[in-house]
Amino acid sequence: MATAMEATAPEHGRDRAAAVPAAFERLFRAEYARVVRVAFRVVADQDEAEDVAQEVFLAFYRAHPASADYAAAWLHAAAAHTALNALRSRSRRTTREAAQAIPQDAASPDPADSVEAAETRDEVRAILARLPERDATILALRYAGLSYAEIAAAVDVRASSVGTLLRRAEEAFRRELR
Repeated sequence: MATAMEATAPEHGRDRAAAVPAAFERLFRAEYARVVRVAFRVVADQDEAEDVAQEVFLAFYRAHPASADYAAAWLHAAAAHTALNALRSRSRRTTREAAQAIPQDAASPDPADSVEAAETRDEVRAILARLPERDATILALRYAGLSYAEIAAAVDVRASSVGTLLRRAEEAFRRELR
């Protein structure tokens, strides 16, 4: 006997749900929150981070229908890369829109502390967008809370190299900041 949900669900919806391998569903449930967190640390927008996670899982599913041992590392690296791409796209769009914008009233009040904080976050994101991809990825993964071992797996380097690479990435970030 069919449940009420099955009786009202369209046929194609049930077929798609049955076609998703259980291993992929377990992977999705286990890693989704972390993939969203990695993306959020880069884009700072929950909706956009969830969109990035959706893109990442879809790309993984298309390329690797069966879960692989390296799945978590692949997802974390892909989340950082996809989020950085989204950030770069947003930066280009903002630049394009600013060039076309009508000048605003010059008598606006001084910015509050929260505006200063937002500007600082924007500056950090702009610097990340200018850094080499591996440096930006390593910084995004580290500050998203991943361990050196997880970062090493995500960027395909030895865990013993992560500290050096992280220090170099931080130095490059500081140079861009100046």
